[in-house]
Amino acid sequence: MKRKALALLSGGLDSTLAVKLMLDLGIDVEALNFTSPFCTCTGKNAGCKSEAVRVAEEFQIPIKVMNKGLDYLEVVRNPRHGYGKGINPCIDCRIYLLRKAKEYMTESGADFVFTGEVLGQRPMSQRRDAMRVIERESGLEDLLLRPLSAHFLPPTLPEREGWIDREKLLAIRGRSRKDQIQLADEMDVRNYPCPAGGCLLTELSFVPKVQDIFDHSDELNLRDCRLLKIGRHFRIGARTKVIIGRNEADNNLLENVMQTGETAITWMDGNTPAGVIIGDQDPAGIGLAARILLRYTKAEQTAACRVKVRCNGAEEIITVANDLNETAVTPYLIA
Repeated sequence: MKRKALALLSGGLDSTLAVKLMLDLGIDVEALNFTSPFCTCTGKNAGCKSEAVRVAEEFQIPIKVMNKGLDYLEVVRNPRHGYGKGINPCIDCRIYLLRKAKEYMTESGADFVFTGEVLGQRPMSQRRDAMRVIERESGLEDLLLRPLSAHFLPPTLPEREGWIDREKLLAIRGRSRKDQIQLADEMDVRNYPCPAGGCLLTELSFVPKVQDIFDHSDELNLRDCRLLKIGRHFRIGARTKVIIGRNEADNNLLENVMQTGETAITWMDGNTPAGVIIGDQDPAGIGLAARILLRYTKAEQTAACRVKVRCNGAEEIITVANDLNETAVTPYLIA
């Protein structure tokens, strides 16, 4: 009887190799991909989804894309197993993903789950003890195969039952990608975009932005987290912040993501970054946001400047002084 397995496919090198290996061993594979507002593999909006879909199409396997929802944000805010070097709850994240995979197993008709994890590659979630915790708490103990490192790990049920030939599985470990890159050449796997993967939660510079949301939000939402990838963020009130674009791409994104009740600000008399005020809106906050905006223009220092203010289809021009230098702006800067 031909067996079916559910693959966690990010679209990166390791998970792509794991899928190719399992297909070569005669296993029917369906891919499961999770999108996250914190992925760094591709652009500000796509996450790894586009690469995972591309890989699935190349291998001609079905793929289901799931969003990490609000329950995932709660995992990030209150991880049972703690954080890594940043605000990354890697062990809890893996448990979350694999629990979702276990739930989908019945629907998909899969017999087991496999991943592209490599023993010792990631310092928090791919230690041997952490892997055991993840297996146990996800409910996939004995049904979770890591084919790239299988020879360093105890045989799983699929191996013991002969669904998979253990001798044809691999013995890769450690942080170097040399073995995977060589294997990709041997297996004719091309165009892998992010061999090391990436999560903004591991970046120390990103931690203040996430923590600021946790500290100032009554209810978490995914949009607030997606916006963290765009521009500079300034906290100007307990329930108000302003985002200022760093470049034209940021400016365009900010224009496109504005919602009803939010305020756009731009300098009238020169090249200007876009600014968007999110949260509670009041004249004092708009004036402060406009002064912060001017700090990132070429407006003359201390000059009275015209700033266009747009909200809900209405426009007005206000005049504010360009009187904030870097030192004055810093207390408001989140990151």
